[in-house]
Amino acid sequence: MKFDSWSAFLAMGGYGFYVWLSFAVTLLALLGLVVATITTKKRLLREVSQKQARAARREAARKLENTL
Repeated sequence: MKFDSWSAFLAMGGYGFYVWLSFAVTLLALLGLVVATITTKKRLLREVSQKQARAARREAARKLENTL
């Protein structure tokens, strides 16, 4: 499909609003997925790090208790 001008391209034969709205909704959904994935990854890594630190503290306390 060939357009004569940029305004004709943006209008998309009268369906421009729906076409560009669908692109915007899709882009927002994809960006939302990326943001959610990144925040979930950071949260999970933080939780794993906290659990490892807690396990190390418990192990150190157990070893100290056994030496007394």
